[in-house]
Amino acid sequence: MALEPENRCAAVALAYGSGDGAPRVVAKGRGLIAEEIIARAREAGVYVHESPDLVALLMQVDLDAHIPPQLYVAVAELLAWLYRVEGRAAPPAEGG
Repeated sequence: MALEPENRCAAVALAYGSGDGAPRVVAKGRGLIAEEIIARAREAGVYVHESPDLVALLMQVDLDAHIPPQLYVAVAELLAWLYRVEGRAAPPAEGG
């Protein structure tokens, strides 16, 4: 999943695998780098979501780091919505 603000000045790409404890920031950048992240995501058929506030928060996360617990709910809601849009069942919640 790639995220972009409306003005496209920054972009963050997240990856989440079944073995991951939390999504990871796998790419981030501003300006031309942000445009490239978005273009590559779209070429690969990856969903691009526009959320300036979430991008601003995720830009503070180190590259290849898991998102902080404070962002779990926001990102989980986005991932759950994305799974529904794609017609897939959401991954099972941990501990349940």
